[in-house]
Amino acid sequence: MKVIVIGGGWAGCAAAITAKKAGAQVSLYEKTDMLLGLGNVGGIMRNNGRFTASEELIALGSGDLINLTDKNSRHKNMDFPGHKHAWLYDVNKIEPEVRNYLKSVGIELNFITRIVDVEKEDSKIKGIYLSDGTYVDGDVFIETTGSTGPMGNCLRYGNGCSMCTLRCPAFGPRVSISARAGVDDLQGEREVDVFGAFSGSCKLCKESLDPGIIKELEEKGVYIAKVPPEDVNLDKLKVKVCQQYALKEFAENLILLDTGHVKLMTTYYPLDKLRKIKGFESAKYIDPYAGGKGNSIRYLSVAPRTDDMKVKGIDNLFCAGEKAGLFVGHTEAICTGSLAGHNAVRYTLGMPMLILPRSTAIGDIIAYANYKMMTAEGRRNRYTFAGAEYFKRMQEQGLYTIDIEVIKSRIDKLNLNGILGQQLV
Repeated sequence: MKVIVIGGGWAGCAAAITAKKAGAQVSLYEKTDMLLGLGNVGGIMRNNGRFTASEELIALGSGDLINLTDKNSRHKNMDFPGHKHAWLYDVNKIEPEVRNYLKSVGIELNFITRIVDVEKEDSKIKGIYLSDGTYVDGDVFIETTGSTGPMGNCLRYGNGCSMCTLRCPAFGPRVSISARAGVDDLQGEREVDVFGAFSGSCKLCKESLDPGIIKELEEKGVYIAKVPPEDVNLDKLKVKVCQQYALKEFAENLILLDTGHVKLMTTYYPLDKLRKIKGFESAKYIDPYAGGKGNSIRYLSVAPRTDDMKVKGIDNLFCAGEKAGLFVGHTEAICTGSLAGHNAVRYTLGMPMLILPRSTAIGDIIAYANYKMMTAEGRRNRYTFAGAEYFKRMQEQGLYTIDIEVIKSRIDKLNLNGILGQQLV
């Protein structure tokens, strides 16, 4: 049984792990030279409802990546505006840890291997074509290519290529595998008929900031500086992917988080205005390099899917992460990827697909985001355990808790304990 995972971000890594645990031969193809994609500049875990989802993953048997981010966290149980009990992993350490873990469990990793087309027979994919013409066959495929790029999309819907960590100019544009298989992808909007959304944060070089800022960041994990009144721009919050951070506090203040580099919680901020603020006189962007002008544009390639993560119209293609909906965050990618990898093996064995009950936070967000994606209003929203519309829903539905025993009991009562870690072959 050969499972092919296309895309090595958090979702692809999670899918590869659960498919491998289930007993498949797993090959992962990543177009760049690094795993994790946006995870290399992210760093925020366990904030708000993500704590609940993380513990559900562990109870379901797919907590491997959560354990790695926990292990590599620089700060634990810290608060910042609108967010409680966050853990910040070190973006400079996490990728090698994940890479070594995937190798240790026997997953075949292929880097600088961009998938550009598929061979299809009726409603099944038979194999994939690499950009160098190589053909690779497989039994089931999982697409986790994300929704950012190619450069043309950032030019058309944003402020141009921002030179982000995805590095399209160096490694080539993202290709939608679902579209190559004949499926019409969906697009998210930030306003009526304005497609895509800007990535929600930048990275600053820590050494370019005032030593006093660095000291407070490393001690507390967070630093807040007032934005000069003349530079406050509330309208800018509308363009953000990360609606859980589209709060007034994030327009009136610079909110910095210590994730190894300094995470600046804004889509972009003009460098001349940034350097007006005390302590930022020598500030320098390191991701994206054009952080003073713009950021990458996301949510331009979402595959229609069912709640078992299978792409509609293609029998043996599954999806996860941003490819599977207007999800925001690493935890959300790991959740959808874990289910996609497990169900890919179930599919090849002719077993019924696993759909997680809506009495779990993970099952509920997967179903809820899918339902909302079918509406015009829903395509202008984003779905994350950490805030905005869905976190409110979590609280209203009684799904949010930080009591680990309650979460374990929830999964146990559903007879789902360890299910995503089961060997099926």
